[in-house]
Amino acid sequence: MAIRTRKQKPVADTPLHTTHTMSTDLAHPDEIAALIGGRHANPFAFLGPHLDEAASTWIIRCFLPGAESVAVVFEDQAVEMVQLHKEGLFAARIELVPGRPHYHFKARWDGRDIALEDPFRFPVILNGKEILRFRQGQLWRAWETLGARSLTLEGVHGFAFAVWAPAAQRVSVVGPFNNWDGRRHIMRKLHDAGIWEIFIPGLSVDDIYKYEIIGADGSLQPLKSDPFGQAAEVRPANASRLVEPVKANNQDQNWLENRHSRHGLDAPISVYEVHAGSFRRKPEEGNRPLTYGELGDWLIPYVREMGFTHVQFMPLTEYPFDGSWGYQPVGMYAVTSRYGSPDEFRDLVARLHAADIGVLCDFVPAHFPIDGHGLNRFDGTALYEHADPRLGFHPDWKTNIYDFTKPEVVNFLVSSALYWLDRFKIDGLRVDAVSSMLYLDYSRAEGEWIPNIYGGNINLEAVQFMRRLNEMCYGEADGIMMVAEESTAWAGVCKPTYDGGLGFGFKWNLGWMHDTLQYMSRDPIHRAWHHGEITFGLAYAWSENFMLALSHDEVVHGKGSIFSRMPGDDWQRYANLRAYYALMWAHPGKKLIFMGAEFAQVAEWNYEGSLDWHLLDQPGHRGVQSLVRDLNHLYRSLPALHQRDCDPSGFDWVQADAADVSVFAFLRWNHDRSEKLLALINMTPVPRTEYRVGVPHAGRWKVILNTDSAAYHGSNYDGPDQVEAEAVAFNGQPHSIVLTLPPLAGLYLIPA
Repeated sequence: MAIRTRKQKPVADTPLHTTHTMSTDLAHPDEIAALIGGRHANPFAFLGPHLDEAASTWIIRCFLPGAESVAVVFEDQAVEMVQLHKEGLFAARIELVPGRPHYHFKARWDGRDIALEDPFRFPVILNGKEILRFRQGQLWRAWETLGARSLTLEGVHGFAFAVWAPAAQRVSVVGPFNNWDGRRHIMRKLHDAGIWEIFIPGLSVDDIYKYEIIGADGSLQPLKSDPFGQAAEVRPANASRLVEPVKANNQDQNWLENRHSRHGLDAPISVYEVHAGSFRRKPEEGNRPLTYGELGDWLIPYVREMGFTHVQFMPLTEYPFDGSWGYQPVGMYAVTSRYGSPDEFRDLVARLHAADIGVLCDFVPAHFPIDGHGLNRFDGTALYEHADPRLGFHPDWKTNIYDFTKPEVVNFLVSSALYWLDRFKIDGLRVDAVSSMLYLDYSRAEGEWIPNIYGGNINLEAVQFMRRLNEMCYGEADGIMMVAEESTAWAGVCKPTYDGGLGFGFKWNLGWMHDTLQYMSRDPIHRAWHHGEITFGLAYAWSENFMLALSHDEVVHGKGSIFSRMPGDDWQRYANLRAYYALMWAHPGKKLIFMGAEFAQVAEWNYEGSLDWHLLDQPGHRGVQSLVRDLNHLYRSLPALHQRDCDPSGFDWVQADAADVSVFAFLRWNHDRSEKLLALINMTPVPRTEYRVGVPHAGRWKVILNTDSAAYHGSNYDGPDQVEAEAVAFNGQPHSIVLTLPPLAGLYLIPA
């Protein structure tokens, strides 16, 4: 008999009807028991429509706990179903001609009739090519296949869910829409790939969900958030949340077409590192952090005025614990909901681009937390992490380490990086904790780690992962930059992968940071004996493409702020900091400082509070802020300060050995050496009058920056704005100038 559908009219004189059968004819008792007990591993073989060829009928079954009655509806004809179990299992046998039926249910709950679609009547969604590419680690746009996707299937709107859990005995989607009952929406397993999927009609944006998983040993796992979920509840809640795909950022097109030039080795790159939750707060509203939109209102004009070229956000991938600052993420595809929605973050990026500001984000592929709702033993086994704790557990952070030997795990991480670059059009990723990935014995004592196949301490699979990460990111997202936080002497971090390197664009120069901060923290009377802490960095300054980073790591865990490390009374601390910044901005390498350092934040950073903006009421803090602003604008406008940051021919020592007076003098050059800048840094509180220093040619030299200027709340120590070079060879240069070096100050000079 034919079924009435929207495309097929009923055959005359052949009304739809059920056959008269006993309940045992509609379902085997063992299958009923398995379903009711939540142990049915293949519900698509039981629920939904099933053709009984011998009887030329369809058997349709549904499980709707609490329903008083259920009818299966074909257009305007309804057939009452037989209740097979008091828990809510119903079935009907319907005579029909071959052809997969289209129908919905009308169920009665508490005296009310509710129409709903049957998720078990829809066909397989994923295709074999997608599954194979994921298994091979080549499904680079995995967010379009896995996770939860808005979908219209056979004219019905809903969400398609797909998750990787190969060892699971059963996986279900649960949420308020099914009273968190794991028996309602059991997923189908797609052969041995271990991917489970289901299409659930009727769900809406902002509905929350998790996965309920019975592990390999038959035990019920903690409810899991979606590894590929694109949004989540606001902590401390942790369910995944349904969203529509992030809308395209068409207004960024001009920026994207030109960002190659903004990220080259010869480009001025000065980065302002930001923790979104503590840049500013709303004390009048319970000290809440700003939303993405509010953050843009404050951050964009400030960064633009200060002259920074980029903002770098600390991790915005979803994370459970505020105190991790985002470095223990559970949602690698989800923008943290603390500050708003994915679309609101996308709009913030677009606004930054419109203001001529690039956007970098922290990316954390090294490890993940052991929170029960996350990736930890996701399917009851060590799926995303190594099973052996000597490889899979990080002793410092008490976190799990990804298993880079699995193509699916590599695919998960690389696709996540591409998701942020593609969907939000951010301009690059700063990859966290690279050193911890490179070395098998990182933070481990003898006997606590497993050597590689050659007996060494290099994590060969992690090396391959990072190479693949950089190849894919640079290949798929034109003009971006990849930055490594790597703290060892590993050779070739920024070397191309085809030449045996890791393939990063830049590397944080943590050696420079450590040495120079140690030098600056010393009383000036002792600096003469530690001169090399400044000069040593120039011995390796071009071994990588370095970024000089004074990051959040330098203002936490009892270290104090950058300003608080400066020695002496308040006058000397301000002066020391200004001299240090003059050294940093003239030194080869791109620049990065953490928010607050630009105005001499006094207190150590507190992620639960706002920066101390009230300090700008004091002239010393305003002076430091004004200096950083002027340094940024000089750095961007003078090619000699940035074009050869990563080229040794762009730097010449003039005085590297004046340890007795703690003075440093060097030249910076542009591409063709037609432009130059002389930097002079006096690291003692003693003014150096009649101080001679060599220069490369005759003529007048003018001071374009003096950190001791009254404009920066300096002492304004007397000295000329211009000096004439004398034909007196000095410091290996054919000419020299004589001038006064103010105390604890930096001077920049260029030919007049």
